Parts: sequence; C-alpha cells; structure tokens
Amino acid sequence: MSLMFHQSFVRVRAPLVTDRYNNAKRDWANAARTTVTGVNIQPAGVPVRSEEDTADRQTTTTTWNLQTAEGVDLDLLETDRIEFDGMTLEVDGKVGRWPDPFGPGVHHVEARLKEVD
Repeated sequence: MSLMFHQSFVRVRAPLVTDRYNNAKRDWANAARTTVTGVNIQPAGVPVRSEEDTADRQTTTTTWNLQTAEGVDLDLLETDRIEFDGMTLEVDGKVGRWPDPFGPGVHHVEARLKEVD
C-alpha cells in the first residue's frame, strides 16, 4: 500500500423508510456503520475551499476529496455519509469510478465530500 492511502473512515448508510405522510426519507438513527481503510482524504484545493452563507444563519461549507488506490473499488453511494477526523461529511454528487484503461474493472474511485457547519 502506498503511503498516500493510509487513512480510514466510517461509512454511514441509512435505510430508506416511509414517514407517516408516505414520504421516503433516510433513517439516520438506524444507519449501518462500516469502517473503510486504505483511502486518501484531503481538503479540496489550497487554500481549503469553503463557502459561507449568512442569509439566515452562519454556515460554512468545506469540501474534501476522497480517493482510493489504483485497482481499488469502494462501496460508496451518493446517499452515504462519512465520519472522518471528528467530522460528519456528506457525499456531494455521484461517486466517480474511473475505468481501468488496460482491462475490465475500476482503476480507482474518487468522491467529493462536504462538511456543513
């Protein structure tokens, strides 16, 4: 394993349930937690990219990049959350699975994550 891919996180996957109004929503109280190792998670950009919104309340959104090593696929969905370094991050958009240029399968996986304070 490369020195770059030494971090781990907890994947949080919530089941989809129906509320009393017949709306589908995620049940985060009963989410399954799975530890995932061998990834690289870094702030997106230097300096760290963040956005502030002060219209209704003070919020700061910071983005992070997650990447796996070459040849490693990752069971991660855009509806999952990630617990990493004391933060809860949301997967921001679709998870990118880069195809292997020399054969079938995945070369590596990338995902954009966001933390909303």
